[in-house]
Amino acid sequence: MAEYTNEIDAPVDEVIYESIKPSSPQSFFLFAGAGAGKTRTLVNVLTRFKEEFGQEYKLKNKRIAIITYTNAAADEITHRLKYSSIFNVSTIHSFCWELIKSFTPDIKTWIKSNLIVEIAELKGQQSKSRDSNNRTSIGRAKKIESKNRRLASLETIQKFIYNPNGDNLTKDSLNHTEVISITADFIKSKDLFKQILISRYPVILIDESQDTKKELIDALFELQSQYEERLSLGLFGDTMQRIYSDGKENLGIGLPEKWVKLVKKMNHRSKSRIINLINKIRIDGQEQFPRLENNGGIVRFFAVSRTKDKFETEEQIRQKMQEATKDDKWSGNDAEIMTLTLEHHMAASRMGFSNFFAPLYGVDKLKTGLLDGSSSSVNLFTKIVLPLHKAHIKKNKFEIANIVKQHSHLIDKQTLQNDGNKLQLLHTVNNKVNELLSFWSEDNHPTLLEILKKIQETNLFKIPPVLKAVLKRVNVDSDVEIEDDETTEEDEVLIAWEEALKANFAEIIKYNEYINEESKFGTHQGVKGLEFERVMVIIDDEESKGFMFSYDKLFGLKPLTTNDKKNIDEGKETGTDRTMRLFYVTCSRAKESLAIVAYTDLLEELKKNIISNGWFRENEVEVIT
Repeated sequence: MAEYTNEIDAPVDEVIYESIKPSSPQSFFLFAGAGAGKTRTLVNVLTRFKEEFGQEYKLKNKRIAIITYTNAAADEITHRLKYSSIFNVSTIHSFCWELIKSFTPDIKTWIKSNLIVEIAELKGQQSKSRDSNNRTSIGRAKKIESKNRRLASLETIQKFIYNPNGDNLTKDSLNHTEVISITADFIKSKDLFKQILISRYPVILIDESQDTKKELIDALFELQSQYEERLSLGLFGDTMQRIYSDGKENLGIGLPEKWVKLVKKMNHRSKSRIINLINKIRIDGQEQFPRLENNGGIVRFFAVSRTKDKFETEEQIRQKMQEATKDDKWSGNDAEIMTLTLEHHMAASRMGFSNFFAPLYGVDKLKTGLLDGSSSSVNLFTKIVLPLHKAHIKKNKFEIANIVKQHSHLIDKQTLQNDGNKLQLLHTVNNKVNELLSFWSEDNHPTLLEILKKIQETNLFKIPPVLKAVLKRVNVDSDVEIEDDETTEEDEVLIAWEEALKANFAEIIKYNEYINEESKFGTHQGVKGLEFERVMVIIDDEESKGFMFSYDKLFGLKPLTTNDKKNIDEGKETGTDRTMRLFYVTCSRAKESLAIVAYTDLLEELKKNIISNGWFRENEVEVIT
């Protein structure tokens, strides 16, 4: 590598600062690979901006929009910017909702037009179906019916609701995709909306821009080209870390001449051996440099027969890594390893919460709320029942009372004010709480359905509409009240919940650890932006059951399909491209040491291919039969 210092990227901060100054706004694209310190640059630049222009922004009621990938990232940046009011740090969905939420008539018009188009398309597909009784046709008919009901109910909606971190299943709510699509359309088509946007946010900075929805990025590009003297649009990204198909391909290529193009060359995170590996995995020619003091690092590749027991084999590999690295935290009771699986259900299987997780994960519209832990139905168990259970285990009566006071409508402020015998009310509620907690006496392990029945029976907490519908569906109680139009849910959602509620409550404990990143498991996709001392990557196409990624093709164990070859000829993305980028993301999480565990039926061929690729040396590869 060429000679350099640890300050090789220092000029980048100055250029970005000059780009967002009110007197001379410039739009820019910052290429920043793994561990490049994007957040540090962002905070440094914005802290300096606040010192010079913060007062001016406050007086003019202007703000800088900083759009991040996750709530956790938004919270971190907000904290590091000391909660200054001139910065609006949020996820893309939260940002979009804040922009459109007051445009109710326009939203209604958009939804109506969109529903009419969707219904027409579904009817067209239905008319071509040869068998109206097959599963696809029946499902399509239900979708048409559901969309017609929504269309008919539009006139009664006074105001739309949306929770960026929630289910959004009621008839007056918008879903995540709609919020993005509506915002993109308004940015392109409504002059008043454009003026409000650029007046309020003269600077819009988007982190992980390569994975921001393509339609929204295109709309912002169009806005910037119209108002380039009033708007600074700043994109932070790395095309090699685009892992979702709805992001914009080749972002950073073919930008307007006036845009400033910047590159951060240093990887502050990883040791040199790991950086050398990820440089070779990259397919765009970009190269990173390690910090001068970050020499060394260990990488190992284990080709494992699919006939082996996964749990035993992975424990053996952790021991092998302990020996190779001389690092005791690779194995034993004090192990601190992040294990990355290709799909969440692989982690669920290893951690023991599959019975709860798998049915819900199988329904597309439930995935978002399930994966970020924000579903109101899930939260009944994770945010209310689980804390109650923990307080009960600790025999902390004060905490139990506090949780009930916070969440139970039976003793909210209004109810207590209206009740003539407050002491009797509190005594009654306490008995109901004890009824619920008695499930865990003598080491009992209730199912989620048993818990839900008890909550409904005691009326202790409000039950979300979807779970009410499930209770009605399973005939738990003929007195369960739910309005026919309270939820727009189709059978697949209710069936999934019906199955998930059969799970033992212990699975909620494991699930909660996983989604709150308190476990030692993550997914290849979900750890983007994170870093860990020790990383084990689990690769098994058969277990993952996915179709978007194929490590077997990436490693040359499966031939390219006719469609793959056609896409290559036409310059389109292939599954191998997506998998290569995912492989880059996973390997680049490691700071000190990295183990790749690949399950295969073609052990020697896998070993030969990954060595010939130049990714691993022969002494770094082990075959386990």
